Amino acid sequence: MSELSALHIMYLQGVGPKKADLLKTELKMVSFEDLIYYFPYKYIDRSRIYAIRELTGNMPYIQVKAKISTPQPVGDGRSKRLVAKASDGTGILELVWFKSNKYISDQIDPTAEYIIFGKPGVFNGTINVVHPELERLKADTPRIEIGLMPHYNTTEKMKSGFLNSKAIHKLQHTVFQAFKGRIPETLPAHFIHKHRLMLLDDALRNIHFPTDMVTLEKAQFRLKFEELFYIQLNILKLKNQRTFSVQGHLFPVVGHFFNTFYNEKLPFELTNAQKRVIKEIRRDMGSGRQMNRLLQGDVGSGKTLVALMVMLIACDNLFQACLMAPTEILATQHYQSITQLTAGMGINVALLTGSTKKRDREILSQQLLSGELHMLIGTHALIEEHVQFQNLGLVIIDEQHRFGVAQRARLWKKNIHPPHVLVMTATPIPRTLAMTMYGDLDVSVIDELPPGRKPIETVHYFHNRRNNLNRFIREQISKGRQAYVVFPLIDESEKVDFKNLTEGYDYMQKAFPEFTTCMVHGKMRPAEKDAAMQEFISGRAHIMVATTVIEVGVNVPNASVMVIESAERFGLSQLHQLRGRVGRGAEQSYCILMTSPKLGDDTRKRMEIMTRTNDGFEIAEADLKLRGPGDLEGTQQSGLPFELKIANLGRDQLILQQARQAARDILDTDPMLEHPENHILTKQLTKLARQKMNWSMIS
Repeated sequence: MSELSALHIMYLQGVGPKKADLLKTELKMVSFEDLIYYFPYKYIDRSRIYAIRELTGNMPYIQVKAKISTPQPVGDGRSKRLVAKASDGTGILELVWFKSNKYISDQIDPTAEYIIFGKPGVFNGTINVVHPELERLKADTPRIEIGLMPHYNTTEKMKSGFLNSKAIHKLQHTVFQAFKGRIPETLPAHFIHKHRLMLLDDALRNIHFPTDMVTLEKAQFRLKFEELFYIQLNILKLKNQRTFSVQGHLFPVVGHFFNTFYNEKLPFELTNAQKRVIKEIRRDMGSGRQMNRLLQGDVGSGKTLVALMVMLIACDNLFQACLMAPTEILATQHYQSITQLTAGMGINVALLTGSTKKRDREILSQQLLSGELHMLIGTHALIEEHVQFQNLGLVIIDEQHRFGVAQRARLWKKNIHPPHVLVMTATPIPRTLAMTMYGDLDVSVIDELPPGRKPIETVHYFHNRRNNLNRFIREQISKGRQAYVVFPLIDESEKVDFKNLTEGYDYMQKAFPEFTTCMVHGKMRPAEKDAAMQEFISGRAHIMVATTVIEVGVNVPNASVMVIESAERFGLSQLHQLRGRVGRGAEQSYCILMTSPKLGDDTRKRMEIMTRTNDGFEIAEADLKLRGPGDLEGTQQSGLPFELKIANLGRDQLILQQARQAARDILDTDPMLEHPENHILTKQLTKLARQKMNWSMIS
């Protein structure tokens, strides 16, 4: 395989400098190996030839064998096109071209027979195929396209440069002909035998040139299994290394602070899930090894209370703790609730954000260095160089996906030994994604809501029910509640979205003149935004019109109505996050999803899932299946720390579990991959590391 990676694609017959440059810029393809590992995204069965009389306008793809009349120009201006008629003796099929008219006219010979391939449609009652693929039949030449035909993703630039799917397939044929030997294995022989995998050379040939469906599925399984196996092997090996080599602070004591809080200050009895998670964290911090744990808890599940109790254990062991939140609003909220909960206990808590005045920062720095300050809550201001602790033992990061790796790593360096790390998220992560992206972390889940919380009732309305909605909002506010009205604000359509937001604000003011309406969006200055937020939090404003800036962490227990406008433009996880802004008090809360009546199948599924369940993990799994892993946080690309070439985390969950178990089995007997039969695994991991996979996305 190393030989293939050293051969530049420019020197492959049929490529040359121009196409090589196009492949590099569009697909990052530079070597023969890159081409071989560029896999088809679908296959179409080209073995069947239809009679024209069998065709209907709703068939997926078809091919017919027919003669074609000389194409004739039809229409003017933008609707100008070439039209030819194909006949096989059973009927007439219209062929239409909007581009390359002269080229098409020159290519067609009315006396020859062609295989015509494409997607049939109906125009003016006639079956047609737009831009069909044509293959001229010759008596002495075998057909090029037969059986399962692979299709490759290509860009518009590639198509303009004569690199469409068919051209890529032809290059695959050329590269396999040029490479005479067998492609070397990337897995040990004992491993291939144990897991009954197809050999790599056979798998790569069959993925591009499948002989039948059964062989294709075996080839796909081999390549998916290997891809996911190496990801898991690397993650678990890193975890082994850290477990054995990174020493952690020992927290053996559960003392005065924790016990006083538990016995005298606890606002409500802990759920069983909270108790279980605290035990898991205590076990980590008492082991002498550095803790790296991910805490998942649905919105309103009580993660902040768990975080506080863990911070109290750090204080009991004479260590300092810090909590980093992604926004000033959320950091301030954490500070206020922690200060309130620990009042009278002798715990010194401080807040550090971008707005903290210079004089206050100086006092805070002195208290941190002297050890007088027990807990520091803040935003990314915590990672600034001059913020130095006397003895930092615990770092808690809230909504971790909003911080970069470099930002998190700077907190690790605030002590000689790295502190214990707890990362928290209210975005439920599907099990498959957690295994892949956070596989080197131990995972705790709070899967119970605190007592007294009622499930949020979710309904889906079309815009024509606006009067019903307004009546309902008025009823709720008259009972003393408050309401959010959220509009999408997406970068690509920012001007239109902002207009909709401001018009929505004007509309709410006119529709509810007896109530106070405030507005919050990301373009406001921090002071303006905070003032509007405070107006709503204090209850002076009854309705808040906002963008998704309120998605994370804003806690207003009195707000019981969440209206999401243009809900079809949000992903499932983001809809669930927004819904979680209500339902934080004891009263019944409601979420109303407003959409236009014209909805695609995926959107209908999203609305149906939202109205059916409040379970964040079920929603996250459904989101992964519907949208894929690249966009799990709504309009924000969460991205994967590596590029999957063939596996799909939404569809290949079973293969991922098998691959993870296989990686575990190997490391159980050979934790550092030192046995001779596993040298091939070490070699392959080194190669993958050179491809700049960001394995350390979290830790």
